[in-house]
Amino acid sequence: MVRRRPGADGVHHFRHNPVCLAAGSAMRFRVPKQSGGEPQTQKMRRLFFIALAKQLRVIWPILSGIVSIMVASGLAIWQIEDWRIDEALYFTFVTGLTIGYGDFTPKHVSARILALLIGFAGIVLTGVIAAITVKALNATDRDGSS
Repeated sequence: MVRRRPGADGVHHFRHNPVCLAAGSAMRFRVPKQSGGEPQTQKMRRLFFIALAKQLRVIWPILSGIVSIMVASGLAIWQIEDWRIDEALYFTFVTGLTIGYGDFTPKHVSARILALLIGFAGIVLTGVIAAITVKALNATDRDGSS
């Protein structure tokens, strides 16, 4: 049931919560109150973070393995290219997150091969994080609608 409130101009206005404002258009969805007093958005947010935490508990060995491969490759590049360690780790995560500013470029072939490994690991890391987020959203939708 949608509640209508008359405005100052006498026209009935619906109670909505803005969700997304993009490119001049607004998407609005009604946010119903539950009988327990907790708004539906807070319940869905809480269910999402619970589901995400469950997914992270299952997948953390894979995530930490991918990050370890990236850091180990960055440390190897640190030795090969004779950069400072902070520069090498910066290069590692800028490359792994596929940002690639270009302010650091490996000169040696072995460091370039490691940079390819870092880039591939970063793509896999992004895919795994996206997958567990989608799985948590699906679990939230399933749990929230029941």
